[in-house]
Amino acid sequence: MRLEVEARHRIGSFTIDAAFGSEGGVTALFGRSGSGKTSLVNIIAGLLRADTGRIVLDGDVIADSARGVFAPVHRRRFGYVFQEARLFPHLSVRRNLAYGRWFAGASESASEFGRIVEMLGIGHLLDRRPSTLSGGERQRVAVGRALLASPRLLLMDEPLAALDEARKAEILPYLERLRDETRIPIVYVSHSVAEVARLADRVVVLDDGRVKAAGDVSAVLSQPAATLAIDRREAGALIDGTVEDQDKLHELTLVRAGSCIIRVPHLVAQPGQNLRLYIAARDVMLATRRPEAISALNVLEGTISDLSPMQQGSVDVRVNCGGNIIVARITTLSREALGLEAGKSVHAIIKTIALDY
Repeated sequence: MRLEVEARHRIGSFTIDAAFGSEGGVTALFGRSGSGKTSLVNIIAGLLRADTGRIVLDGDVIADSARGVFAPVHRRRFGYVFQEARLFPHLSVRRNLAYGRWFAGASESASEFGRIVEMLGIGHLLDRRPSTLSGGERQRVAVGRALLASPRLLLMDEPLAALDEARKAEILPYLERLRDETRIPIVYVSHSVAEVARLADRVVVLDDGRVKAAGDVSAVLSQPAATLAIDRREAGALIDGTVEDQDKLHELTLVRAGSCIIRVPHLVAQPGQNLRLYIAARDVMLATRRPEAISALNVLEGTISDLSPMQQGSVDVRVNCGGNIIVARITTLSREALGLEAGKSVHAIIKTIALDY
């Protein structure tokens, strides 16, 4: 399903001037706080009317300022999940979900209700009130309510932002199931590299209301931090891999990425399962000879493809390791001492416990 968005809108001294397209799956709107992500998703939802622009979903013109077209929110059939769950506090979980079914009309079946409840793991919560739920449970119910409205498009505005790390870890697997088991296109707003790396198929980077980069998530998130308008501490590379085996004795999972085997902390995953690994540049060391007698389990041989300009006494070195681009952040002193330059053979050293899945 094709989504096309063009929007220009002024809010005080801030201007949104952005355009992007999506072919379904999960499209992340990514950027720092204040970059215009929420304003843009509200324009898509119809909560904010852009000064000029157009929105088209699978050939259906939702808004077009040149033609005077603007479909009201209730006719767009878009689901919206906010940062806070916004459940009705006086209703049980079952009745909150029933609101989504009512909004969808009689076409919503009991079997669909059961499927969504099972997918989100909220069957045991149906008779409880929102005040008795954890933050992660409330967000899962909010997602279920949005899905039961039979949306053509699901909008999610930083749904994990208000959760602590434990609750984020709780809900992420359910969002992955949502991505993998439904055909509903999703626009997912986030400023978290880890969330985008794990969930998105495509990413649109916003900076000061404008699109700074867009494309496949692996290609975009592996670009320099300056290109992504993110904190340099978050720069790194996204690796697509496949689970090859489980080392049950040592509680490690072996992931094949190109010609490389990467060991990560134990994952609940079966051999053959595809996954992504985000490797932060600050967690990678380089050596010109293969090191021995070290604790790091991942030592990948590769060739330097390029080096970034010096910034704050450090450089980012991009290394091609068996078809994967790994980014290492090192000091300029280390670059000089090792004589690093494009084309030089090196070994990238990655601590196993530093890997994010």
